[in-house]
Amino acid sequence: MARKNLARRQTAKRADAAKRVEGAKRAERDGRSSTAAAPRNVRAARQAERREAILAAALEEFSASGFAATRLDDVARRAGVAKGTIYLYFRDKETLFQELVRSMLTPVIGTVEALREVDVPMRALSEHLLDVFVDQILSTRRREVIRLMIAEGRRFPKLAEFYHREVISRIFGAVRALLERAAARGEAPPALAQFPQLLAAPGLVAVVWTGLFDKYEPLDARAMLRAYFDMLFSLGAKS
Repeated sequence: MARKNLARRQTAKRADAAKRVEGAKRAERDGRSSTAAAPRNVRAARQAERREAILAAALEEFSASGFAATRLDDVARRAGVAKGTIYLYFRDKETLFQELVRSMLTPVIGTVEALREVDVPMRALSEHLLDVFVDQILSTRRREVIRLMIAEGRRFPKLAEFYHREVISRIFGAVRALLERAAARGEAPPALAQFPQLLAAPGLVAVVWTGLFDKYEPLDARAMLRAYFDMLFSLGAKS
């Protein structure tokens, strides 16, 4: 019996030692894996930072000089990178502009598209749209992208086509669906669903006005949009 107990203890010790060895090997492998992953993570973070710096510099240059006059040399200088570095991230100036539009406006587009799933009266939704426009576009550098498209779209049809496909059609698609639902409920004039541009018109006025005349006659865009929506939806209620 004593010999059997001794044998069991020795077997248990060997099993325990084997587990410790395997644990040490696993820890060593995990350590090597973590050590190898760390440089990759650092590189990825640096690449993301460099890309964001290029996009920020592009916004400054496009806003100051327009699309045609902006040179990638100037973007690179402002971003603190070599001109060749830009080509690691963007094929050409047109691609850089497109990615700038995507990076700045996609979050806003997603917010508007999500409203299609919100089943509340259109007047309440219009208040939310108003706040999104004023807080996320007119009060931020995103307004510069809209001004750029107004100024440069006619001269560069490919940019206009891209902007219409990626921004305008998506926003208007979502807004048209909201207006059709509102018209069916008697909350909005039926013509609004046919011409959602009418809902966007004062926003464009606000973008142009604040860019050209705000220092002479400041515009309370939020109050203007609220007054406009009051008129529109009161018409819908009366029809």
